[in-house]
Amino acid sequence: MTIRSRLKGLWGASRLRTVCCVLALGAFTWWYFCLPDPLFNTPLATEILSAEGELLSAKIADDGQWRMPAADSISPKLLTAVVNYEDRSFYRHWGISIAGVVRALRDNWRAGEVVSGGSTITMQVARMARGNQARTLVQKMLEGAWATRLELRYDKARILEFWLANAPFGGNVVGVEAATRRYYGRSPAELSWAEAATLAVLPNSPALIHPGRARDALREKRDRLLDDLVTAGALSAAAAHLAKLEPLPEAPHPLPRKAVHLLERLRQENGADRYQTSIEYGLQETVMRLVTQHQRLQAGNQVHNVAAMVTEVASGSVVAYAGNVPDLAPAFAPDVDLITAPRSPGSLLKPVLFALALENGVLGPKELLADVPTNFNDFQPANFYRDYDGAVPADEALARSLNIPFVFLLRKYGVPSFHAALRQYGFRQLTQPPDHYGLSLILGGGEITMEEINGWFLGLARQQRYYYQRQGWYQPADFAGPTLLQHQRRAPLEELSRNPGPIGAGAGYLTLETLTALSRPDETGTSHRFQSHRKIAWKTGTSFGFRDAWAVGCTPDYVVSVWTGNADGEGRAGLVGVKAAAPLLFQIFRTLENRPSDAPTWFEPPYDDLLAVRSCKLSGLLAGPDCPADTSWQTTNAERNAACPYHQRVFTNPTRTYQIRQDCGEGELTAVNWFTLPPRQAHFYQRRHPDYVRLPPFHPDCQARNNQGEDHPLQLIFPYERGVLSPVKNWEGQEEPFFFELAHQRKNATVYWHLDDEYLTATTAFHSVSLSIPSGKHRLTVVDDQGFRLEHSFEVKRTLKID
Repeated sequence: MTIRSRLKGLWGASRLRTVCCVLALGAFTWWYFCLPDPLFNTPLATEILSAEGELLSAKIADDGQWRMPAADSISPKLLTAVVNYEDRSFYRHWGISIAGVVRALRDNWRAGEVVSGGSTITMQVARMARGNQARTLVQKMLEGAWATRLELRYDKARILEFWLANAPFGGNVVGVEAATRRYYGRSPAELSWAEAATLAVLPNSPALIHPGRARDALREKRDRLLDDLVTAGALSAAAAHLAKLEPLPEAPHPLPRKAVHLLERLRQENGADRYQTSIEYGLQETVMRLVTQHQRLQAGNQVHNVAAMVTEVASGSVVAYAGNVPDLAPAFAPDVDLITAPRSPGSLLKPVLFALALENGVLGPKELLADVPTNFNDFQPANFYRDYDGAVPADEALARSLNIPFVFLLRKYGVPSFHAALRQYGFRQLTQPPDHYGLSLILGGGEITMEEINGWFLGLARQQRYYYQRQGWYQPADFAGPTLLQHQRRAPLEELSRNPGPIGAGAGYLTLETLTALSRPDETGTSHRFQSHRKIAWKTGTSFGFRDAWAVGCTPDYVVSVWTGNADGEGRAGLVGVKAAAPLLFQIFRTLENRPSDAPTWFEPPYDDLLAVRSCKLSGLLAGPDCPADTSWQTTNAERNAACPYHQRVFTNPTRTYQIRQDCGEGELTAVNWFTLPPRQAHFYQRRHPDYVRLPPFHPDCQARNNQGEDHPLQLIFPYERGVLSPVKNWEGQEEPFFFELAHQRKNATVYWHLDDEYLTATTAFHSVSLSIPSGKHRLTVVDDQGFRLEHSFEVKRTLKID
C-alpha cells in the first residue's frame, strides 16, 4: 500500500470519527435540553379550600378537564398501590427497566398482540408530558430518552408526583386530586386500602370507572392488586379481605359550590390554582343559608340579590364570603360578586367623617349641628324622613343617620380633606377629584364596595382591641383591608408604628360607642329595635332611589357587612338598610355569639388618647364663661374646637318677658345666661324641645333695631338666602313642590303670603306653604297682622334632561 493510499484511509477514518463525534454531541445536547420547562403546561382547574382544608368550590379547566393542581398531601397507601401496580422497580431503575421491557416482549409474544408496553412510571410521565402521542416504536424510544433525562433532573418523589397529577382516571377526570374529590368526595390524603387500590388500577383502564360499565372487571383488578399488596407485605390478609368488601365508587360526586364568587375572584386575580382560604367551612355554610333565607323574604318586593361578609378581627381574615345568593335564575345576575361590585353607600361614610372630625378637633361628640332646610347652590339635601330638628347633637345625628347635619359637618371639615382620607383608607372606587363629588359625597354621591367599608370597620376594631397590648402604638396594616388566604393572616402585635393615621384610638372609640344604639329609624321615622346579647357598633345605609340597602357592624371579635338590592340597580320602595339589611346583620351576629372567643366583650376606653374636656351641657362645644359646664371625654385635639357661642348674658325684666337696658324698659334689671340658637334653628328646635325659650324681644320703650334685623318678628326658615332654587326629587324620583316656612315671635300671629304680588293664603301659628313654582325670577312677600313685612327674591331653575 502506497503512502498516499494510507494517508487517504486515515483521513477517511478521521472524518468518520468527526462525524460520529458531532452526531454524538448533537444527540447529547438534544437529550440534555429535551425537557420543557415547565414539564406540563396544560390548563388547570381551580379549587379553593377552607381554613380546615375542606373543598369549598372548584371550577373545571379551560379545556373541559377536571385537572386540578398537584395534591399537597397524598395517602401513603395510594403511593404504595401505584408503585406496586405500575412499576415495582421504580425506586431502582434510571427511567428504563430492562427487566420490564423483556417481560413486556414475552407477554406480547405469548398473547399475539400488545398487552403490555413495558413502560416505567417515569416513561409514562414522559408520554403524558409529550401529549400522549400514538404508541409507535419511535415514540417509545423518545419516551425512554426523556425518562432518563427526567431521572437526572428530578428525584423519585417528584416524578411520582407528576404521574399522580396527570394520569387519566376516567371521563374528564385527570390526576389523583380530581379523582378522589369526584369519586370519594375527599382529599387524596384520606384513602382506605380499597380506595387506593381502585385508583391505582384506573389509569391503566380509565374507561372502567363508569356507572354500569365493566364493574366486575374493575373489581377484579382492584382485588388482584390487594392480593399483590398482601404478598408484598404492604398489608395483612385480614385487611385485604375487609378492603374487598368495600363497594366501588358510583356516579361522580358533585363538587361543592359554597364559595363560587370567591373562587372566581381568586382565579381572575391570580390564575388557576389551589388556594387555601381563611374561610371557615361551617360558618360559610351557615352564612350562605341565612343569605338564601333572607333573599326569599325580600323576593316578595322584587329584590333578588343579597351579599354578606364576615371578617375576624384577631387575624384580619375573611371567614365567610357570600358574594351573592346561590342558584339564582340567570335573569337576576347570579354571577355578580356584590362584595367587590361598586355601589352607592348611602349614609355608610358618615362614621368616617364623624371620626375624622373628632380626631382633628373640629367636632365634639355632642356638639350641636344645624338641621334645617338648606340649599347649597344647586345641592339641596334633605333628611330621609323629611323632618328637621333645628339643631341636634352630633352623636345623635350619627345614630339617627340625619343627612343635613352631616352635610354641614362636611362643609366645615372640607371635601378635599375627606376625599383624601377616604383614599388613604382604601376606598379605591373614588377615582374622581373631590370637586366632582362635592358635598354629596357624604350622602352616597360616590361609590364604594362592601369589602372597602368592611375593611374600615375592621381597622377600627383592631385598633381598639389591641390598643393597650400595643402600648399605645398602631399597626398600619389594620386598615389594609381584610385578607382572603390562610397564609395572609395578620399577627396583631407586629410591625407597629407611632403614627395612627388619619384616625387615632380616641376618635375611633368615641365613634364606635356612638354606633351602639339598638334602635334605628326607617325612612318614615319609625324606630326599629334589634336584639343582641353583645354590644355591637353598627350602621345602616340606603342609596338614593332605594337601590342599595346596607348594614355594617363590628364587635371585638368580628366585622359583619350585608348588602341587599338588585344587581342591575333597579330600586324598590321600602328597600332601606334598617329593614332590608339590618335583620340579616343581627342574625349573623347571633350565630357568632355562640363561638368560642378570647376577645373582651367590648373595647376598653383608650384613655391615653382621650382628654377630659370642660364642655357646654347644651351645645357640646367648649364651655364659654356663660355656659352650664360639664366634663366629657374627647379626643386630645378637642381644645382646637370653638367655644360655645349660644349662651349669652342678657338683661331682662323680672318676669323675663322683655329684654331691657339701663336707659329703657320697666322693672329691675335681671341678668340671665340665655341659651339662644339662630332663628332658623330655633324654629325647628323648639318643636322637639318644648322647654326651649326664645330670647324675649326688647321692651317697646327701648330703641328698636331696624325692621329687617335680628329682632324683626318674622324670620324666613326656607328659603333662607337669596339666589337660585332648584326643585328636588324624592326617593322615588318624583319632583317635589317647594316648601316655604316662616318663624314668627308671636305664637298666634297671622301671616299673609304673596307670590309676585298675587295673594296665596294666610297661616296662623304654623307658617308653612307648599308651592309648585315655574322656572324664572320671583318675589315672595309676607305680611303679618301688625303690618310687619318681609320680601325675598329668588330664581327657580330646572335642569333639562336630554335623552
